[in-house]
Amino acid sequence: MNRRDEIAACLTAVQERIAVACTSAGRDPAEITLVAVTKTYPAEDVLHLAALGVRDIGENRDQEAAAKAAAVRSAGGDVRWHFVGQLQRNKARSVAEYADLVHSVDRPQLVKALADGVRLAGRPSLDVLVQVNLDVDESLAEERGGAPASTVLSLADTVAATGVLRLCGLMAVAPLDAPPEPAFERLAGIAQALRVDHPTATIVSAGMSGDLEAAISYGATHVRVGSALLGKRALLG
Repeated sequence: MNRRDEIAACLTAVQERIAVACTSAGRDPAEITLVAVTKTYPAEDVLHLAALGVRDIGENRDQEAAAKAAAVRSAGGDVRWHFVGQLQRNKARSVAEYADLVHSVDRPQLVKALADGVRLAGRPSLDVLVQVNLDVDESLAEERGGAPASTVLSLADTVAATGVLRLCGLMAVAPLDAPPEPAFERLAGIAQALRVDHPTATIVSAGMSGDLEAAISYGATHVRVGSALLGKRALLG
């Protein structure tokens, strides 16, 4: 089996999982955006995904993502880039050059850095999500990323006030070593509260290869899938 056929088979399996989860939740599969997380995978895999109809591509390290985005563009690939990893302020300008949606805004300093990066890039705007930390121990926020739930609404207001960052919703990662359902239920409540003042912030990015069904059952609109689509990742040196 060649690489494209391998990816196609995995894609079919993931799409079937999404369809079954949507049926169970009484939702339309068309409501779900599949973001293929291609960290450590080559640009060729991105091109295979694009040829198979997957145009939403997630990356979480700027150095790798910037080079991959350039390679895919040079090869004629037409995809939408999602930056899904923890983002350092000194990488914000680079990410603002190529990202279409940044999922991991979790502190005011990063909001400023990204807004400055958008202006320097000459872009009219950049879509962003506020990342929520769902760990019971909020001290893990620094390690795993995400704003404490108590600060999410004020951070969202800070994003909206920039004029160049477009607040589109929330992102979260399920806690380690705990069932994902209670965390995703919390996220759904926070998302509902966010939409009171920001009714267009409708994206909920939650769920990965191991827990996408639980995320969909609690309202996820975007699921971020890597290994279930592309296989076991190579170790980075």
